[in-house]
Amino acid sequence: MLQLRVVNGGFSFLRVKRIAVLSATYQSTQREEYKPIKKVMVANRGEIAIRVFRACTELGIRTVAVYSEQDTGQMHRQKADEAYLIGKGLPPVQAYLHIPDIIQVAKENEVDAIHPGYGFLSERADFAQACVDAGVRFIGPSPEVVRKMGDKVEARAIAIEAGVPVVAGTGKPVTSLAEAQEFANTYGYPIIFKAAYGGGGRGMRVVRSYEELEENYQRAYSEALSAFGNGALFIERFLERPRHIEVQILGDKYGNVIHLYERDCSIQRRHQKVVEIAPAAQLDQQLRDRLTSDAVKLAKRVGYENAGTVEFLIDKHDKYFFIEVNSRLQVEHTVTEEITDVDLVHAQIHVTEGKSLPELGLKQETIRINGCAIQCRVTTEDPARGFQPDTGRIEVTFCRFVSSLSDIRKSCQQPGLRFRSILVF
Repeated sequence: MLQLRVVNGGFSFLRVKRIAVLSATYQSTQREEYKPIKKVMVANRGEIAIRVFRACTELGIRTVAVYSEQDTGQMHRQKADEAYLIGKGLPPVQAYLHIPDIIQVAKENEVDAIHPGYGFLSERADFAQACVDAGVRFIGPSPEVVRKMGDKVEARAIAIEAGVPVVAGTGKPVTSLAEAQEFANTYGYPIIFKAAYGGGGRGMRVVRSYEELEENYQRAYSEALSAFGNGALFIERFLERPRHIEVQILGDKYGNVIHLYERDCSIQRRHQKVVEIAPAAQLDQQLRDRLTSDAVKLAKRVGYENAGTVEFLIDKHDKYFFIEVNSRLQVEHTVTEEITDVDLVHAQIHVTEGKSLPELGLKQETIRINGCAIQCRVTTEDPARGFQPDTGRIEVTFCRFVSSLSDIRKSCQQPGLRFRSILVF
């Protein structure tokens, strides 16, 4: 990912000020649950594992990596203080989904807490519960909240109860093609299939006609089953060319919830985010206030704890609709860190230890937007195969990036910011 930050006086890359932990001025009742974390396992691999290891090292916490047989030489293994094999004999993805091995490694090596990263087990309530049952803290929401938010259908129902607008959709996962046909007959095409128990663009298929229905139903089911271990799907009316805005939230064990403003991820390819901008350019301030307020309201409704993202779609009439909650850290969390100077992984760990948001200096009135940040995904595709995803070594790059940042200038609304055209090779 390429990431750029615009600040007063120019640009800076990948620099995040750390949270200042305030002196203990709170009542003993707030600190009774505080228990420091000394060793963290990341039940993941690659970039996110390394990101969490970095935060742990900065906090003086020992780190543990897990790896599949195929990932023996991967960098995340080398970055941890300890590393252990999981899923022996399994394919790489299945190895990282093998909960018994992960829990066993954690118990045998005195791990205090497990960070799930994103993808794999990060939104699996059974994994969060397995951690709790094993006496290992889960760096994320409670198992019950993960279950509620991970079930996209239940999350929609909770949003409706909280008075947050939602896109028309099924009230429960569909179990047959006939149910999908009935929904399409009621609401018309286009519709979209979505994985009921996962996100990240997996298990999503847009259907524009009856002829496309069966094939896309089967493909969405297979993708969801492969990615999340559950092929259940639900259906929504598909909005054409909406803005996709997501609000970063953070909660603690004491009922405090704040937002760290929004990210715009409207530019996507195959339901995968390509460009992420924080804050969203040219977003009306009143609309921003409603989005962030509803995100916090929804989080408080379920007793949300730790980091998460509430996602909305905005149509051409500036009407917005809740679509889902990602009850985990997102790939794009770093652009939020850049504009707020809040290290979200530090905050996740401290909240899991039992510290409150005010104790960490995180109050809504103190969270400010400072400049703007852009993150870009580099995708590898084979044009000879209809631009299907592919792998290989990057030998030559040629991409022209951002000829004008005038929209971002308007969105930041801070005097003294300087913007330039950027050319990235």
